[in-house]
Amino acid sequence: MEQRVVTLFHHSLEATMNAGEVLAPLIAEASEMIVHTLLAENKLLLCGNGVSGALAQSFSAKLMGGFQRERPGLPAIALNSDGISIGTVARNHGRAESFARPVRALGQPGDLLVIVSNDGRDSNLVQAMRAARDRDMGILALTGGDGGDCAALLDTHDIELRVPSEVAAEVHQVHLLTIFCLCDLIDSSLFGGYED
Repeated sequence: MEQRVVTLFHHSLEATMNAGEVLAPLIAEASEMIVHTLLAENKLLLCGNGVSGALAQSFSAKLMGGFQRERPGLPAIALNSDGISIGTVARNHGRAESFARPVRALGQPGDLLVIVSNDGRDSNLVQAMRAARDRDMGILALTGGDGGDCAALLDTHDIELRVPSEVAAEVHQVHLLTIFCLCDLIDSSLFGGYED
């Protein structure tokens, strides 16, 4: 049992290092995209399903509530944190509309939609991206595997942070570290200096 735990830690480290080498320049670019959105007095709308939804909520909480330093809250809304609204929209308009409808209601030109998905195949995320496109919003997609249907909807103004793994657990762990990196870079850009 103990050896299995050590093996899992080794696989985790290997997946993280491989992803870090691929994603580092894109994470830096994504942080600039977010900073540009915030400096233009726009907001972030974030969404995901299941564990990816929890990661979207965590990202939103760190932006609004603070990361590793005291600073003003940043405008970020995790759409999947409102279970009653999601359930109502899904019941009345179908599950595929569960995020698209809030994006249409809350999204403004210049806002940024952030989707989190381990495989990019969720129909409600695809529809949210289409709604964001209709609202002249940018899109940042945290995906894995081959990026799925979500990757196919991105254009040259969008950014995809695709973890090079098909293993959901590895994708989730890299997404969490990616969120930490983004928060660090955003705070440094907006509020000065890197903290050790």
